[in-house]
Order: sequence, then C-alpha cells, then structure tokens
Amino acid sequence: MMAGSLVRRDKKSTAAHLKADLNWTDNSSGVRQLQELLDCVLNPEKPAADTEALDWCKCLIAGGEGFEEFCKMVRSYDNATLCGLVWTANFVAYRCRTCGISPCMSLCAECFNNGDHTGHDFNMFRSQAGGACDCGDSNVMRETGFCNRHRLRTGENVPTVPRDLLLMSEMVLPRFIFCIIQYLRDGYTEPDTSTERDLQKVLQQLEPQISFLEELTKMGGAMRTVLTKILTNQQIFKDLSMGQEENIYAKKNYEKYLSALKNSGLVSVEEKAQSGAAEPTIGAEAGAGAGALGLLGAEAPASPDESNKEEDQDGGQSVGQRKRVKLSSTAKDPSIMDSLKHKCFLEELLFWTIKYEFPQKMVTFLLNMLPDQDYKITFTKTFVQHYAFIMKTLMKSQESDTMSNRIVHISVQLFSNEELARHVTEECQLLDIMVTVLLYMMESCLIKSELQDEENSRHVVVNCSEPLLKNNTYWPLVSDFINILSHQSVAKKFLEDHSLLMLWMSFVSFFQGMNLNKRELSEHVEFESQTYYAAFAAELEACAQPMWGLLTHCKVKETQEYTKTVVRYCLDTLQIWFDAIGFVDEPAPNQVTFHLPLHRYYAMFLSKAVKCQGLDLDSLLPHQEMLMKIMVHPLQIQASLSEIHSNMWVRNGLQIKGQAMTYVQSHFCNSMIDPDIFLLQVCASRLDPDYFISSVFERFKVVDLLTMASVHQNAVLDGEQERPMLEGALTFLVILSSLRIHLGMADDEILRAEMVSQLCMNDRTHSSLLDLIPENPNPKSGIVPGSCSFEEMLSAVADFKAPVFEPGGSMQQGMYTPKEEVWEKEFDPIMVVLRTVYRRDVQSAMDRYSAFLKQSGMHTTGNPWPPYKERTPLHPCYKGLDRLLHCKTLHIVIFTLLYKIWLDHSNMSEHVLCMVLYLIELGLDNQVQEDKEDEEPCIEEHCHDSWFPGTNLLSNLHHVINYVRVRVPETAPEVKREKDPPPSTSAEASNFGQNVREAQVFSLVAERRRKFQEIINRSSTEASQVVRPKSNSTRWVPPGTPPQLVTEILEIRESMLSLLIKLHQKLSAKQNSLSATWLEDMETNSHAHGDGITAIERILTKAATRSRQSKRSIQEICGKVSPPVAPKKNSPTDKKTMDKDERRQRARERQQKLLAEFASRQKSFMETAMDVESPDAEAAMDLGATEVMESEVLYDCVICGQSGPSTEDRPTGLVVLLQASSVLGHRCKSDEMKKLPTTDDEHIYPADTCGAAHDVRLALMQRFFKDSSCLQSASIGWDGGVYVQTCGHTLHIDCHKSYMESLRNDQVLQGFSVDKGEFTCPLCRQFANSVLPCRPGRSTEVVSWHMPTNKKTAVLVKEVEDLQEQLGLFPVSTTTESNLSKEMESFIKDIKNTTQRKYMDYGKNPGSPDNDFLFMYSVARTNLELELVHRGGNLCSGGASAAAKRSCLNQLFHVLAMHMRLYSIDSAYNPWTRLTQVAQRRDDCLDDERPEVPMLFRDCPSLLIIFVLTMPQPLRKEHFICLVRMLYNLQYTQALASLSAKFSPEERQAWSTSGALKKNAFNAEKSYDALLSHVIGELSKVKTVYDVNTEVPSMLSSSVWSPHSIEYSLQQFCLPYLRLSCLLQHHLYGDKLSGCPEVEEFSGLAGCLGLLAPALQPSNPIYSASCLDWTVNAFDLMTQWCSEVTGLSDTQAKKSITLLVQDPQWASPHLLHLPDHYNIIFQYYHKKACTACKKVPKDPALCLVCGAFVCLKGLCCKQQGICECVLHSQHCGAATGIFLLINASVIIIIRGHRFCLWGSVYLDAHGEEDRDLRRGKPLFLCVERYRVLQQQWVSHTFDHINKRWGPHYNGL
Repeated sequence: MMAGSLVRRDKKSTAAHLKADLNWTDNSSGVRQLQELLDCVLNPEKPAADTEALDWCKCLIAGGEGFEEFCKMVRSYDNATLCGLVWTANFVAYRCRTCGISPCMSLCAECFNNGDHTGHDFNMFRSQAGGACDCGDSNVMRETGFCNRHRLRTGENVPTVPRDLLLMSEMVLPRFIFCIIQYLRDGYTEPDTSTERDLQKVLQQLEPQISFLEELTKMGGAMRTVLTKILTNQQIFKDLSMGQEENIYAKKNYEKYLSALKNSGLVSVEEKAQSGAAEPTIGAEAGAGAGALGLLGAEAPASPDESNKEEDQDGGQSVGQRKRVKLSSTAKDPSIMDSLKHKCFLEELLFWTIKYEFPQKMVTFLLNMLPDQDYKITFTKTFVQHYAFIMKTLMKSQESDTMSNRIVHISVQLFSNEELARHVTEECQLLDIMVTVLLYMMESCLIKSELQDEENSRHVVVNCSEPLLKNNTYWPLVSDFINILSHQSVAKKFLEDHSLLMLWMSFVSFFQGMNLNKRELSEHVEFESQTYYAAFAAELEACAQPMWGLLTHCKVKETQEYTKTVVRYCLDTLQIWFDAIGFVDEPAPNQVTFHLPLHRYYAMFLSKAVKCQGLDLDSLLPHQEMLMKIMVHPLQIQASLSEIHSNMWVRNGLQIKGQAMTYVQSHFCNSMIDPDIFLLQVCASRLDPDYFISSVFERFKVVDLLTMASVHQNAVLDGEQERPMLEGALTFLVILSSLRIHLGMADDEILRAEMVSQLCMNDRTHSSLLDLIPENPNPKSGIVPGSCSFEEMLSAVADFKAPVFEPGGSMQQGMYTPKEEVWEKEFDPIMVVLRTVYRRDVQSAMDRYSAFLKQSGMHTTGNPWPPYKERTPLHPCYKGLDRLLHCKTLHIVIFTLLYKIWLDHSNMSEHVLCMVLYLIELGLDNQVQEDKEDEEPCIEEHCHDSWFPGTNLLSNLHHVINYVRVRVPETAPEVKREKDPPPSTSAEASNFGQNVREAQVFSLVAERRRKFQEIINRSSTEASQVVRPKSNSTRWVPPGTPPQLVTEILEIRESMLSLLIKLHQKLSAKQNSLSATWLEDMETNSHAHGDGITAIERILTKAATRSRQSKRSIQEICGKVSPPVAPKKNSPTDKKTMDKDERRQRARERQQKLLAEFASRQKSFMETAMDVESPDAEAAMDLGATEVMESEVLYDCVICGQSGPSTEDRPTGLVVLLQASSVLGHRCKSDEMKKLPTTDDEHIYPADTCGAAHDVRLALMQRFFKDSSCLQSASIGWDGGVYVQTCGHTLHIDCHKSYMESLRNDQVLQGFSVDKGEFTCPLCRQFANSVLPCRPGRSTEVVSWHMPTNKKTAVLVKEVEDLQEQLGLFPVSTTTESNLSKEMESFIKDIKNTTQRKYMDYGKNPGSPDNDFLFMYSVARTNLELELVHRGGNLCSGGASAAAKRSCLNQLFHVLAMHMRLYSIDSAYNPWTRLTQVAQRRDDCLDDERPEVPMLFRDCPSLLIIFVLTMPQPLRKEHFICLVRMLYNLQYTQALASLSAKFSPEERQAWSTSGALKKNAFNAEKSYDALLSHVIGELSKVKTVYDVNTEVPSMLSSSVWSPHSIEYSLQQFCLPYLRLSCLLQHHLYGDKLSGCPEVEEFSGLAGCLGLLAPALQPSNPIYSASCLDWTVNAFDLMTQWCSEVTGLSDTQAKKSITLLVQDPQWASPHLLHLPDHYNIIFQYYHKKACTACKKVPKDPALCLVCGAFVCLKGLCCKQQGICECVLHSQHCGAATGIFLLINASVIIIIRGHRFCLWGSVYLDAHGEEDRDLRRGKPLFLCVERYRVLQQQWVSHTFDHINKRWGPHYNGL
C-alpha cells in the first residue's frame, strides 16, 4: 500500500523525502519504504522495454536533484589516475613503442595528442578487437609518455566523498543490477530448444539499462568504488539471488539460472557432491604426468556426459572425413573443466555475458570498471574461473569471429599486466587452466595420423579441415597464453612445473605430422584442399609463438636448468612419437608433412643453449640411433621441396606448391626451415659423415645417377627429373655446410645477411623490407633482433632512391637499393636461394648482380657465376660439420660428377658444376684438424678398392684413380668391347660411348645400410674401407626391368685436379688454356667475381697454396696436358656432343644476322614511306596547315589501313573523347589555392568561382532583357561544358561501326562500356567515345581563302553584312541527306548526350532553338578556353604546342557551323548592324516586350564565335579579321565603361574634363582619354549608372589612377578577347602563334591579328587605343551604345548595372591547398559528422576540387539509388570527381560511370604510400604527386593515364 502511494507521487519529491529519512541514525523505516518502493518499481515481470523503472532509479539515485547536476557533483570527486577509455572495433588509437613497456600498450587519440611523442617510434592503428587507453598506467607504459591530464597524480588532492552523496546509490543499485540479471535469466533459451532463439532481442530490450550502468562508470572513481562494492559483495548476492520463499517468480527465475548452468555442462559444486558416484570425474584417476601420456595413444570411449549421439552425427555428416578420435580428458584437475559456483553479482554477470556470447555493451561496461584496482583483481579471478566455460561457448558459437574479438578485448586488458598475471597464476592456477583448456579444445578434433605405418599408428593429430582450425577459432586462447608467457615471472613458473611442461609437449605433439601430403602418382587429385593455410597458421600460432615466448626467458646462464628440462621433455616426447607412428629407420615413400613442431622446439632450445647459455652441446644430445631418427623427417622435407620444384608432385595440384612456398616464406622461415636446417646441421656434425652424405643422395633419389657409366637406370625418377633433383641435393649440401644462422653468427650479422639477401633480389620499399626480414615471430615479445637497429643497418647496406614520377602515370615509391660494396663483398647467393619464395627471385638477384659487374667493369664477358663467399667461423660445438666436406663418399661423388660433366653425360648442367666447385672450395677453406697420418701417400694398388686413401680433401684432390668397376645394362656402350682393351683406346672409347655408363663400385644404399647396422649393433670395427657390395645386393629389381646389369671395368686415370684442369680447357674452349707456369703469374685478388673459369682457377690456386703435393701435380698436368680426343665425326650421337656453348654461340649469330637484316629493311621502308607521307601525316594531324598540296586532304584509316579523302558518301572521322568538364567553372580570381578547411572556423565559399559568376550574370540578364537576345550575349559551358579531345588518328566511319560491332560481341572483360559508345583507338589504345566527321574539301580553297586583299575596312564590313544576309538562303546541305550530314547530326547528338540537361537548358523555354544555339556556340567557346588553360593561360609560349598537334578544333568548328545553319538570325536583331552602324532610332517595340541586351553588356568572344559559326563556310580570312576589329571596338568601349565605374566621383570628374579637351585632336578616335571622357559623359546622363556603384568601390579608389595604370587595366581587360581570337585564327587558318615575353603579350597578339600594322610595333610601349579601327564616327557609335544602357528603366538599371563592371580575367584552375601533415586532415575529418545525414560516415571522403565532405558508399545519403560521391561528382565536376578517402589516404577518381584508384599524394618518411593507413606511420604531402594529379585534372587526361578502371554502378 505504502509503496503504491509512493509510486503515484512525484518522483523528485519522493526521492528527496526518502533520502532525508535514510540520513537519520535510525533509518529502518526509510529502508523499509525504499525497499517496498523498489519491489514495486523494479518488478522483473514487467517488460524490460518499459523505461519507467529507469527514470525512477535515476531520480532516486540523485536523491531529488536533477540527474545531470548529480553527475557533475560525483565527477568532482573523481580520484582516478588512469584514462581507461574503452573503445570498440574500428576505433582509431595510437601505439608508441618508445613509451610502451608491454607491446600491447595503446592510447586514445586525445591522450596521445596531449602527450609529447615527437621523434618516437609510434603509429596509428585501427583497433581490430577493441581496447582501452593505458595512459596513466605505469605497469604498461613509461610515465614520460603520459598526457598532461594523467601525468599529475590527481588522486591526492581530491576531497573525500560526503557520505550522503552516494547513499541512495548504495541502496538502489544492488536491486537495479539484480533486476538486470533476472531479465537475463529469463530471456535465455538453450540453442537446442524448439523455440526460436533470439538472444539479440533480449539484449536490445535491455539496452537502456546497460547503457545506464555504463553512464555510471563514466562518473569517475567515486561511483566506480560503489559499484565495485555492490558487484563483489557476497552477502548482497546471497540475499537477493536465491529469491525469497514467498515470491514464486523469483524461485522460478532461480531455477532457470540453475538449469542454464547445468546445460552448460557445468555443475555447481554442491550438486556434484550430492550426485557423488553418478558422474565419475573424467580422467581423474590418471595421474598427472605419466597418466596423461599413457592415455595419449589409447582410444578411450567417449566420456559419459558426451553421449554417443554426438559421435554418430560427426560420422554421418562427413562421410569422407576420418572419424574423430576421442581422448579421455588428460586434465590434471577435472574441476577446471566442469564446475562453477557464483558467489557475487560480478560472477553471474560474467556468466551471462558469456552465455549471450559477449554482447558489446556488457563487455564495455565490464571493462569501464577496470580503473578500480579492487574490481580489476576480482574481475580477473572471475574471468579465469570461467575460462573453460568461455572456451566451450566459443566452440559452439556461430559468430566465433566476433566473439573471439570480444574475448581478446577483455583478456588483453587483464593479462598484459605482469603484476596481475603473476597474482592470478599463483592464486588461481592460471597456467594449469590455460594449458588444460587448450588441450581439451584440440582434443575435440583429433584424427588418427597416417604418417609412416598407416595401419598400426597410435599417434593422433588435429584434423585441419575442422572449423576449429580452419576458422582459427582457437586464437583468443592461444593469444592469451602467449601474452602471459611474455611475463618473465609467469614463464618461469611454467618452465619449473614439470607436469605442465609434459602436458604442453603432448599438446604440441597433436600438431606433429598434421596435414600429411601423399604424392598422387596416377591421376590428378580431384579436389585441392586448402587446409594447409590452417595447418601453417596453427603451427605458427599454437606452437611456434609460445616457443619464442619461452625462449626469450632462456637467454642467460642462470636459466640453464630450464633449457635442459625442455630439451629432455622434447626428446622424451619425440621418442614416444617415433614409437607411436612405428618408425624404424626408413621414412614411408611419397609422404611428406611440413609440420614437425617437436623437432623445432628441440632445435631452437639447443641453439639457445649453445649460443646464450654456454651449455655443452653433447650433454643435450641423445645417442646416435636417436639422432639418426631425428634427422629423417627434416631431411625428407628438404628432399620434398626439391621434388615439388621438379614437378614430381604436380598431380597434387597447386596447393602443394603453396606449402613449399609458405614453408620458406618470411613469416614462417625462422620457425620452420631455419630450425630444420639447424637440426640437420647438428645431426651432420655428430653422425658418421659417409652415412649422412649417402642418406642425402638416397633421400633425393639420385643415387643411380652417380655412376661413371654413361647409361643408367633410375627406378624412382623420370629422366627429366634427374637434373633438378641432383641440383637440389648439391644445393642442399652447400646450404647445409655454409649456413651459419645458428652456428655462430651474431644477431647483427644475421640481420645484415637477411637484409642484403632481400635487397639483392629486388629493390624494396621500407615497409616490405620490414615485413620480409624474419624476426622473432612472437608479437608479444617486443624484441627486435640484435643490438643494432633496423634503421642503422639499413643505412649501412642500402641507398635510398627517392620516388620519381613517371609521366606514364605509374606511381613510384621510395625504394632502397644495395650499395655497390654490398654487391661486391656481401652478395650471398646461398642465402638468397634459402630465402626465395619464387624461383624467379634467384634469377632476378643474379641478373642484378651481373648488371652491377658489367657496370663496374669487373666482369664483362658472358654470364657471371654466383660468387663464392667466405663464411664466419663455426662455433666450436659444431666443428664436426666440416667432416661432411672431408669424407670419402662426398669425394667419390665429386669425382664422379666432374668426370661426367667433362664427358657431357646427360642431365649434367652448369648449375651442377657450380655447386660441385662450391663444395670443393668449402672443403679447401674448412680443413678438419685431425689425425695427421692420413697425409702419407698410400701405395696405389692398395687404394684401388677404396677409391681414396684418406678423408682429407686436400690430399684426395691429387689422388689418381685408375680403374673403376661399374654396373651397366648389357646394352651400354661399355659392354660391347673386349675385356682388356689397350689402355689408350680405353680412354677414347669411354669418350666415344658418349653416355659412358659409369662404373659404380660403390653402392651408396648398401653402404648406408651397413653403416646403420654397424651403429645399431655397436660393432667396433672402423668403417674406413669401402666394401664392394655383391652384385645382387645392389637393388631389388622392379618387375619388367630393362636389360640385366653387368659389371664392367673402366679405365679412368684421372684425379680431381686433372679433371678440373680439363674442365677449364673445356669452358674456355682453348687447348692448353693453362700453361705450366700459370700459377706463378697468377695475381690472387682477381678471383672474387667471374664465371666458371675464374672459379676453377681460384680452386686450383687455393689447392696449390695449401699443399706442395697439389702444386706439383697441377704443374705436372698443365705441362703434359693433352686435350680429350675429339669424338669421331661419323658417330650418330655426334650432334649431341656439339658443345652446348658452341650451339648457343651459333644461335646467337643467327639471331644477330636476322636482326640486322630486319633493321636495314625497316630503315629503307621508313625512308620511302617518309618521302610520301610526311605532308599527309601533318595534314591529318593539324588540318590548318595544309597549303602544301593542291589535292584533297588524305586521311589514313587505322582500321582498314587505306588512305583517301573524306567524301560525302564515305566520310572519315577523328577518334575523339567527349567529356563534360567543369574545370573552367572552378577557376577563381586569385592565383592562390583555396585552403582545405581543417578546423570548424575555416570555410570555402564557392561564390567567387567563374562558373558561379557567369550563372549570376546570365540570370541577371534574363530578368530584364529579351530571352533570345540574352542567349546570344553570354556563353555557358563553364560548368558541364563539353570538351573534345583526340589522339589524332582517323578512321572510316563505316569501319568504326563494324569495329564497335566486334567489340560488342567480344565477351572479354573490358574496362569500358561498348553500349555507351566507348572504345579504345585501334592504333594507340587511347580511350575514346565518339568519331568526329572530317569535312571533305580541297586544300586549294585554303589558299584563296588566305589571300589578303587590300580592301578598305568599310568595304569589308559591308561584305560581312551581305554574307550574313545570305545565310537565310543557304541550303541545309548540298545533297539533302548525305552520309556525311547524317554522321554530323549523330555527332551533335553525342555532344548533347555527353553532358547533363541542367548544363544545357538556360533559356526560359527549354528545347527552344535559341537554347540549342547557345549550347552549340558554347561548346566551341569551352574548347578554346580550355586550350588556353592548357597553354598556361596565355599564348606567350607560342608555337603549336603538343595540345595543338592533336587539336580537332578546326573539324569541330566545321561540324558546329553545319549545325548552326539551321538557325537564322533575324536581320532586325542582327548585332552586326549595331556594331558597325549608327542606327536611326527605331520606334520602340511594344511595351510588354523586354528590351534587347545592350551592346555594352554583351560578351565579345561569344559574339565573335557566333559570327564565325553562322556565316557561310569557309570564311575568308579578311572577313574574319574584320569581325575581330569591329568587336575589338566594342570590347574596348566596355573596358572604358567598366573602368570608369571604378573611379571615385572626383576622379571621374577630372578625367572627364581633361579628356574633353582632346576630343577635337586629329586622332581623338584613337586616344583613350578622349574616349574615356566621352563614355563618362554619356553614362553620367542618367543618375542611376554611377550612383548604384558609389558605395562599393570607395575602398578600391584609395589609390589614384595614373595614365599608366589606366592603360594597364585596359590592356588586361581586352587580353582574354585577343587571346581567344588569336587562337581561333590559328585553328581556322593555320597561322603560327609567335611566342613573346609576357610583358609584350598585348602587342604580340594585336600584331598577329592585324590590329596593329607591323610598322606600328616600335619598342616604346603601345597604347591599346591605337588598335581601334572605326568605320563610322567613334563618338556617335559610343553614344548609341551608352544610350542603350542609360535608356533602361530605373529598376532595370539599378540591378543590371553590375553587368557593366565585369572582369574577364580568371586565374588558372587549382585543386585545394592541402596541409603538409596528413594527421591534420585525418583528425578533423574522420570523426566529423556528415552534413546531410548528421552521422559520422563509415567511409568519409573529401572532394579535392571544392572541399565538400561526403559519405563514400553511404546508404544514408543515397538519392534515387545513387550514392553521394557519384552524385557529388555530377554536381561539382559534371561527372568527374576527385575524392580523398579519409580512412585510406588514397584518392579515387570518378569519371562518368567508371572509377579508378589513383594512388596517394601523402607518403611516409620513406617515400611510401600507406593505403588504408595499415602501418599508421606519419604521412607527408608529396607536392610532386599532387601537382601531377592537378595537371591530369586540368588536362582531362585521367582516362588516358590511369589504366585500371572499373564500373561503380552508382555505389560510391
């Protein structure tokens, strides 16, 4: 009752009354009243959308005051020192590496801009998952980086909060929060229930309530403290949560909560105790370590609570998939996975947050509370407690991406703080929980491994095609794990906890051998799976990154124990793995997996132990047998890489290549290939070298090839695969023995080597280089390798090439290119091979290297070989690696290969020789210091069996091998002969049987088997002698084999040295290429760069200097050298023997000959062609200058290739592009660029543009004067005028039609729309959309057309008048409807379709002839004006500029004139008469008719164009000049009138009187003062003229007008008219434009137009008046013109008088002036709301022409289906728009229905674009690029220069 009455009362007073009650000491009645009121108000049975409850809460909390004031009050007690601003995805934040302690540190823009980060390494980034500002948190960032607000410890001086202020909040909020929880309980339904599940709806209804909580958190520290108390108080929760006995709703509600818990597979702890035995805890019996592993292999039955139903579903839905394997849970403590108990609101709130899949609002609320320390700790514990539940929800979620982001949004705030992470690790077993949860998660998608022994394998791996891996669902959990491992204290706990390490190793083993590839041997695989992406990502993120995290903490001696432990566990787990897959000694054929994380863990910890911790390698290595096993799989990968590149896996599709590339790619290589190679190096240094080498050749399948015989059978390889595989094996050995990344290079050296190898492949931009240098891939470690910084190293090895701009339009970026000394001393082809993803990059590096050598003159002939590079010395631990180079097996292989190359056996190549020599040289440079007794020369016979006496390469080099026993097929040439040939023939014969099958005494395979047995049996015999295998043990014979093998003995009698010297001869193609004394003459330094010859010389020199014996042998051999006997010419195989180089040489000569012949033909053709064509070519290009020839103008059709005139029946046309343009309309008076506004106070006013001014002028005229007359008195087309440009090529119009037809049928995707008439010029591919018909005609007309006659001006005036009269009589076209006239009509139609209607209809009645007339002559005007703009705004440069060469104005005028003839000008209104005669006053027309436009208001250039176009064509030049003169008189008078209006009344008086005196002088008509005074006198007759203007110019007239300034301003006024006339004359009559300095422009133009007699061009300044030429009395004519103005009625005069004061001068068009720093634009615009829809656009854009701010692609501003950018481009640029996309820093161009990405005008400090602001580095304006953009806009060349256009479908 009580509550009921309270509810009805006024909220404010009730609140005040209750607050007062509660303040008493005995407040029990107040409390009771309040509780009753709340029971009533906060009734969860009411719908949540009812906001009444919210209003009550606001009033109650404020205690009777206004809520806003209350907020202000509470804020004043804010004691927070952290910013803590929470943001969601897509927010723009900053990260400063200089200030950050944790790599996750981030700042909001405000804190960043208010802190001082100048010179720091910072970047701006767009938040992926959301985040929070760390300003003020010294755990995460250094205090120097705090902003001014958070730098001061504000907390100290804040007054304490008065008790009563928050009293009501403490009472009301618990009920309010509980009410929200009740709504959440109520609204939740399980996904499997039949009802439609709509969680979003529940959340939407709760939006206002949660937003209210969020508002409270923003009130600052005081309110957050209250909220923390409520959220974490267990008593309050207990009282409210269970629901009171009598309240049925509350009980039901609580039951819903319990069932939700249950359905989550979670049980509250009490229940668990009750149900006792019913649910056995899974896997609890298994003891932690051993149990976990024991269970790992066994397939356990599905755990009881996951009923078998789930398994069947899995089996059913994926018939093709292998069945999942379920493991019994290996968790240490089952309670981690399945028990939860909620003790406070915070815990239940988080529970529902997870249940509802992390709604954004809830996440933000929970994060907003974090600045409160107590809350932070409790919340973190709660989060950890729910961790398993989060994982389960995430795996079920449909929207796992969004959910992942939200999870990380929270966890990164909690776990980046070391203090907190350590605390939770200690208190809540955070590490145990994380590892268990990860294990549990991966267990859900295991399958049986098919590696090795498919049937009996007990190993299980993750299935990469499961959504969990494919969609990367695991990343939030892995990312948290990596995050906490980055804290040293946490990592140490992990490394100390052996059972955890054990668990982790079993987790890693799930990835060991995943995504197995089986080689397809028969047909191509049907379906290429793309699972390899998932596999590589999983290994990198789930295995490698945690590994790097741990490694960062194992860097010093003190941490030795950790490393030992990890290594021990790695080995144990590897052993378990080998047993599980049933591995003995041989890998299964045709299988490869790229994923061996256990091997890589082992390798990386070994490397760290030796490099940083000073541990002894041998103490960490297992026994030999284990080493042999360990080396198998990494070696298998290296061989498979070679197989993949040899196209042996081609049937597995492209994806296998993708895997090979990813494996070596920069982000993966140091977690994959580098550890693999290091591990192989370790194995090689500890195992028997002969065993290792033979394993390599066997693995690469080239053992059969290594025979001295010329023919062999290969059981496993096709012929064409042998060479690449052999090359691969040798290259691998070179890499293995020369790579030093883990074997002793310092970090700085590694960085340098990586950088050099990347720069040698290609010049690189700074960012791509950063990306390509593999660094420690754990993003959280924040470690940059090496003490030397990236930048310093870069400047040491590379030069910066600033971005240059190519006129072709391709944008260059700033590039780094290697310095010369780097090429000379540091280029390392081996490192390049290791790091190239694409094979072509190796070639690219070699090409660049040879280019450098040629340029520096070090090596000019032939192709250089990859240079040999000295290596850094090995770390003592790895010295054993050198034994590889000094073992008999390798020497036998080297000897065999040298022999085979010398004899040109098949499948040898230059690359093979190169690698063989590289290995020899490595061996010479890395001697093994061992037993000395090997040096003693052995007795020859004794050595026959074992090839070489010892293992030392140096002594083996000169050892001669006499006979070799080979096994060859019976058919081989070696068998055909008698057993004991005379020694001499033996050599010959072996040569002759070209493919001599070599003698393989020595079977690598058997050898290897024997070694293997020996080690297994621990036999003590030393393997020094090579035992020859029995013939049958060599190889099992595959069925259907070719002929039986037989053993033959070959006589060889060579040593490695003799073979080298013979190869030297062979390469240099000279016998005796080395004289006996050459060693003495040799300078040692010239060896570094060169080809194979140089390499051999270098090796011989090294051998000679290091051993006297070798030196003796070399001299001996050189002395008695005999060339290999040339094969007999009659042999059929002879063709093949012809030396490859010789063949190449001949081919090259043939090619040269052909080219020379071709060039001479071309030259003679050009000479003959040029004689005939040059005049034509010019004629076609510039149709003015055709006086040369008497015949008709000829055109070449670029389609059919015929040449001929354009005729009425078969007209020719010019390829043209018509486009609407508003460039002219955007010109302003001042030459300054307008500034882009970047603050709210700056604005751009469009009123001062040329387009606006002309519109106003025309509108004014139309208000007072006759419409038809207005439409002839001004031009339109400043905005939306049609510009016509051509590439200068011509074609027959009928050819063009068929060309268009073929384009229409061509289905190729074109960048243009054929239906709109668009095409590309068939010859030069320039974009075009119409054809402009050329007029037929003889050039003879031209000549008579030009003849000057000396008629008087008066006569000419009369002739012009007659010509105009004649016009009415003119027929429309000579033959009424010829093809030509049809084409002309269709061209006019094209012009009209080019622009929008609004730019054509200016008349009162649209579509009237007058309107059409205006549009037509304006087209001519637009094209003339634009050409002027392109010439720089004046004609001073003169000459036919490039623009004129391609100008089509002459033809355009002709077509327009044809069209204009349809209109006749009524002679009564003909302006000509009013120009040239003093008319008798006509009786004024009827009153209602408006007057015509006075002559003084008319636009002279427009009149000139109208006269030219309407008079009969062709027009004689004398008549044209006459027109120009008469109009000049008018223009001059307008100048005087305009000037006089600018004077002050006193000046006007003065000039009027001074001029009056000169009126009677003899040349008064040509003196400006007389004329000026006359005009002033005439216009002063009526008050209105000058009165209107008196106020305005008063400020202008501060300066006094001198005669000089008057003359200057008159010339300036007349210049635009003269320029236009001159240009017109140039196009119509081909007159050359003579250049002149700008000061003399006026006289130059006047002379050109014949206004000034040449004699009248003295050096003294000329007066503009002297150009006047009056045919009647000047003063009378002027009086008549003035009277037209003074005769107007008052109202008209008042308004229209501004038409008198005009200024025809316009500056050239500019884009807006942009600020130097991009950040200025970005900060202002990216948050700015759109003016139209008042929202902040998702993709804001800026028009760079007018500064308009628009929404790109925004649906909000769409009109009639057209988005705002396209609309704006039509409105502002007549369908051309230039927009800067704020969020991407790039510019897009919209042209009509197409658009393209132009690039960016803002570059970073390294001259690079940053599209989409991905890197977020500061960007600066590149003035050069901006100038190019503006130039393309002004010259209308976007269509031609930018190549990548696409349709935008109005969607931008």
